[in-house]
Amino acid sequence: MKSWQVVRYARPSEALELVELPSPEPGPSEVRLRVLAAPANFNDVDGCYGRYATVHPPLPYSLGMEAMGVVEAAGPGAESWLGKRIIATTAQVQGAYSEEALAPMDMIFAAPEFLSDEQAAAIFFPFHVAYVALHVRGALQAGDTLLVHAGAGGVGSAGVQLGVAAGARVFATAGGPKKLAFCRELGAELAIDYRAEDFLPAVLEATAGRGVDVILDLVGGDVTEQGFRAMAFNGRYLQAGFSGGIETEDTGLIPRPIVFGNFNYMGVMLAYGDALATKRAAHINIMPREVGVQVQESLNTLFAEKRIRPLIGERMPMEELPAALELLESRNTMGRVILSW
Repeated sequence: MKSWQVVRYARPSEALELVELPSPEPGPSEVRLRVLAAPANFNDVDGCYGRYATVHPPLPYSLGMEAMGVVEAAGPGAESWLGKRIIATTAQVQGAYSEEALAPMDMIFAAPEFLSDEQAAAIFFPFHVAYVALHVRGALQAGDTLLVHAGAGGVGSAGVQLGVAAGARVFATAGGPKKLAFCRELGAELAIDYRAEDFLPAVLEATAGRGVDVILDLVGGDVTEQGFRAMAFNGRYLQAGFSGGIETEDTGLIPRPIVFGNFNYMGVMLAYGDALATKRAAHINIMPREVGVQVQESLNTLFAEKRIRPLIGERMPMEELPAALELLESRNTMGRVILSW
């Protein structure tokens, strides 16, 4: 099979090589899918540079954390998925940019029948992260004010749509007129160009000085520190990513604005599986598989009712993966960049 591998740490066009590898064999509770489409992800850009701290395998390794395809082989315990069309996070979050990839049962879901392959490839991470953040963690309610950072990106655009569908007043930050118009098209009441103005005064003015009830932060760094000052009393600040630069993961929190702000600061990580075993082994909290099933069912209803929709900004052949990742890195995309074999 063909597989894109990171062979050296550099920009994607220099780090990646398309190689031939044997088909992987699924282990217990794993499936092998024939990849039909996969989205470009910021984590995979970071993987090319060797700066993705969560997953840092030795070189060379097959890149790609998220894929859509059809199950062609199944290990013990996963036989019920044979022949099914799925969306998946790949095993060890590797190999999605290959013709075939492995995926654990806990991180696969049936692709909605009413979505095309490319549409299905666009939904998993953005909509699961945004839904878990806003509803499982953030308890978003109708009438709440919600600020979404990076509102034109994959998770951000999903967050804007889910906020509107929940009946919230939605504000979004984005860079440039096209992205601002995109956020407004999705239902954002207020779109703020972070390149041209500070979002804090705009948010305070729009809320009569009260601040927002919920912030969905996918950026980190200075955006997070400034966002603390935009929170309303008893608000919920949801940290769901670091697209502003992976180095912002290591930035120390400043406790004073949290203490003085009287709001809740919450982390959001998308992972389903054996929560107790993971806590014992790695001392982190993931969500039971059952939560993911409930999230997917809720999303399927919203998709079917056309209250939310997959957003594809670019379609490219998988052979152009390095260019796709560099396009994503340039921040000149809206919605998702989808690659197909």
